[in-house]
Parts: sequence; C-alpha cells; structure tokens
Amino acid sequence: MIRFSLHRTAAFVCLSALLGAASARATTKGLNQIVTPDIQPQGDLSVSFQLQHKGLGNPQQIQLEYGITKRLEVALFQGFTPTQTVGGFEYGFLQRGPYLLSGGLANYTTHVSAQPFLEGGYYLPKNKFSLGVTYVGKQTEGIFGYAYQATPKLQLSADYQTGHGNSQTVGFTYSFTDRLSINPALYFTNDRPHHTLGYAVLTYTFPINEKRPEQTPQEQRTQPTKKATP
Repeated sequence: MIRFSLHRTAAFVCLSALLGAASARATTKGLNQIVTPDIQPQGDLSVSFQLQHKGLGNPQQIQLEYGITKRLEVALFQGFTPTQTVGGFEYGFLQRGPYLLSGGLANYTTHVSAQPFLEGGYYLPKNKFSLGVTYVGKQTEGIFGYAYQATPKLQLSADYQTGHGNSQTVGFTYSFTDRLSINPALYFTNDRPHHTLGYAVLTYTFPINEKRPEQTPQEQRTQPTKKATP
C-alpha cells in the first residue's frame, strides 16, 4: 500500500526534511514509513488525517487511497504547510498465497519527479515481511519492513529506508473497528545529528462499492495506514 513520504518532496519544495519514508509521508495502508506490497481492497476508499513533527514534512496532512481493482490502487496526498498535492499508484504483479510483488510510482508532484519502486512481501497470518527498492533523485534506496499481528486489533511494526532524509521507525496500528484505526510511530532519523520524531495518522475506510468482491483472509486482516517512500 502506498504511504506517501514527502520527506524528500517537501525538502525540495521548501522544508527541511511523509512521515518516516519521505519527508511528508502519508499513507492509508502500509507500515509506518514505507510503501508495502499489499494492495488496497477493491472498492475501498481510505481517508487519513496525519500529524507529524515538522522535521518529517507538513505537520498536518490528508490522504485518500482507493482500490480501483484487486491489483491497482491510487493515492492522493494533500499537505497544508506548505500547500502541496502529491499523487501515486501501486500495481500488484503477484498475489499468490503469502507471496506478493508490486510496483508503482510514489511522491509525484509538479516540482519533483515520481519515485518508482518495486517491492516484494511474504505475508503470513501473524508475521509480514517486506523488502524492496526505490529510486529517489539519482540514487537507489533499500526498503525493509516487518509487522507482527499481536491481536486481531493490534499490529506492531518496524521499518527502515536507507538514504538521506529517511529513518528507522517503530510503531503500531490499533483498529477500533474494521473501518477506523490509528497508527502512531517514532522516527529515528538516518541523518546526523540523529533525532527522534513523532508521527500519528488516523484512518477511516469507506466501502464505496455497494457490492464488494469477496476478500481473501489476507485482505480481511488488520492493516496499518501507509506512507509514501522518500
């Protein structure tokens, strides 16, 4: 799922450093900072409100994420300080059992070129592993993520993205209902001097299509809100 990271994007525009994965990362599904290989369920529209330290990007942001098909999702992110609109999409090439492979473009704005990414996943009922790469500016960065489904409502997560302006993160996602969730996290910046920065995102998912396609057990499991990669 796409988690917008405007770290880089915002920095290019006028800020110093989406949440954990790009200076202003915002995602409705995924881990704390990185893009993840799972796709937003078809017909679901997630609306997220994000608060984060200004060192990560826009302090207040809103993101929309919509599952167009079983394999394709699009996302739109709106930052307020400064005013900035970011878009992206993700396509699932492989969705076979616990094995996932997806790719797409993240953090596209009129000021900064989109950042292509390719990521694989191994998703078990309790443990979820993500590994991939993204191309930012003129360099390739690694993406690593892990999530543990502690209870039906609580998922613990950690992720890491290499490169300047990115971070190592730890956090959790708690689902109040199958539609409403919150994802707070701490970012430990890669850059020196190292800083510990806070982030939180509240997400509500609307079933847009009245008749939703049958979901797999994997799609029905709790998923955290997602941030775009830097």
